[in-house]
Amino acid sequence: MTDDRPPTLGPEAVGLLQRIALRGDVARRLEIGSARAVLRSVVEATVALFEAEAASIALYDAATDRLVFEVAAGQQGQGVIGVAIRPDQGIAGYVYTSGQALALSDVASDPRFGRTVAEKTAYVPRSIVAVPLVDDHGTIGVLEVLDKRSQAAFSLRDIELAGVFARQAAVAIRASRVERDLAGLLRSTLAELASTSAADRADPVTEAALDELVLAATDGLGRDDDSRLWTLAEQVARIRGIDPDRLELVTDLLAALARQAERDVRSRRRGRSSPDPRHDR
Repeated sequence: MTDDRPPTLGPEAVGLLQRIALRGDVARRLEIGSARAVLRSVVEATVALFEAEAASIALYDAATDRLVFEVAAGQQGQGVIGVAIRPDQGIAGYVYTSGQALALSDVASDPRFGRTVAEKTAYVPRSIVAVPLVDDHGTIGVLEVLDKRSQAAFSLRDIELAGVFARQAAVAIRASRVERDLAGLLRSTLAELASTSAADRADPVTEAALDELVLAATDGLGRDDDSRLWTLAEQVARIRGIDPDRLELVTDLLAALARQAERDVRSRRRGRSSPDPRHDR
């Protein structure tokens, strides 16, 4: 009979898992915007290379079942940021659902073109190349390039070049999602440890047991607390790109604050451990 109870772990082991999860969550928060920065660089480079009016990246959001335009570049690109469409809507939806790249020299005449959405962005393109962003699990989004200034249409070579940029974007997204999936990372690590030691255990670790362990280690990580720790972490993330000289100053200030905090903690601990003088009367 299989025992579905979680494997026995002492408080030290559970605490270790919690510290690992906490460090991972801090690292994730410190990396806020890093993937978006890469995507922004991709669309900016795309606009420059193609001499295009605009380029944008839409990513599929499973929670809302929509393609959401996350980043854009070019003089005509900013209006599309934040626009969400059905995954089967428009040219972006067609490329997403089919997984096939597409180049059109006369967008307005194509029945797949979503004019209503385009008009909301305040720019209706004449020509477009759109390529899927694909990772190991399938299509995750779409890269679109609008209107080359030097030519009236996109070529097959343009589709190939756009595909190169799309692959770079997919790599950045995959890396950021792996970093964010703390629960999955802990679970896979525990499962591997359990499988390697299964021969030595009288009570094999079950799926339910692993889930319970991961839940215990990650419970509460996503919640805000009153310490403002996460606010500080997010501020540090924003500081990462500043001038190195200023960054050194910020580092020194944080080190001074940390030393003062440690002194305050030690002082409070001494105060709690000191005997009450009234007891000696």
